[in-house]
Amino acid sequence: MSDGQIVVSGLTKHYKNVRAVDNLSFTVEPGRVTGFLGPNGAGKTTTLRMLLNLVKPTAGTATIGGQRYADLSDPLHTVGAVLEASSAHKGRTGINHLRVICAAAGFPRSRADEALAMVGLSPAAKRKFKGYSLGMRQRLGIAAAMLGDPKVLVLDEPANGLDPEGIRWMRDLLKSLASQGRTVLVSSHLLSEMQLLADDLVIIAAGKLVRQGTVDQVMDSMAHSAEVRVRTPQVEELTSALVALNATVTPNGEGGLLVAGVDAPSVGRAALKAGVELHELTTERPDLERVFLELTAGKAAIR
Repeated sequence: MSDGQIVVSGLTKHYKNVRAVDNLSFTVEPGRVTGFLGPNGAGKTTTLRMLLNLVKPTAGTATIGGQRYADLSDPLHTVGAVLEASSAHKGRTGINHLRVICAAAGFPRSRADEALAMVGLSPAAKRKFKGYSLGMRQRLGIAAAMLGDPKVLVLDEPANGLDPEGIRWMRDLLKSLASQGRTVLVSSHLLSEMQLLADDLVIIAAGKLVRQGTVDQVMDSMAHSAEVRVRTPQVEELTSALVALNATVTPNGEGGLLVAGVDAPSVGRAALKAGVELHELTTERPDLERVFLELTAGKAAIR
């Protein structure tokens, strides 16, 4: 499925006095889950809509397998997309909703049952859509997106309305689809979940690319934000030794200190030189939420 690569190049969208997307470029590779992150108003949904030819770019291109979505010979077998919770006739059952789509798209009727089973909605197949919860509607939307067995999956906030069990199910499903060689692009505000789910990250703010790379690369790019957690019965002596190294030292209770500005080996050497006994010495890497906030701080949407 090497033809499932997504390439966004110089993508730009102006709405009167608003630059929703500003010369944005990134790639999304097959066989991986890519998290698409950004603050509210960063341009994520507009970018996804341009990728799917629902919005015309002011400049630049967005291609799937080297082609615009509108030029794909078989788009429904190539791309499955969910840009909002599934919408359907309130009086129609979940299974009939999918069967209508199959009939319109020329898919085998059996695909409706297979897709419903894939998302765990078989027990609710004959329930009417009006009785579906938001989480169930999210699942139904993914089932609809998977009817064509697409090579590429594009999801905008798919975990909205899901409980913790549903979020874990979503994570397992998307990882499984990526492991089959599919391209999976997911936008989300659930940063802790993205840290567990994604292989790669694309972070934007004010319509511009802020950072792209694997999760580890993005986290390591903020290594200066790492702190060292240390615990000792000789707090004053260790604090003096670390301040002499121009480290920033913050008390953390019960003999604990948080140290910034030096790494763990430096703390250990300073303690040894000062004859200080250590009970704990740990490097604390920032989590994705902290990295995200630092990368996007002060980058409000352009108006």
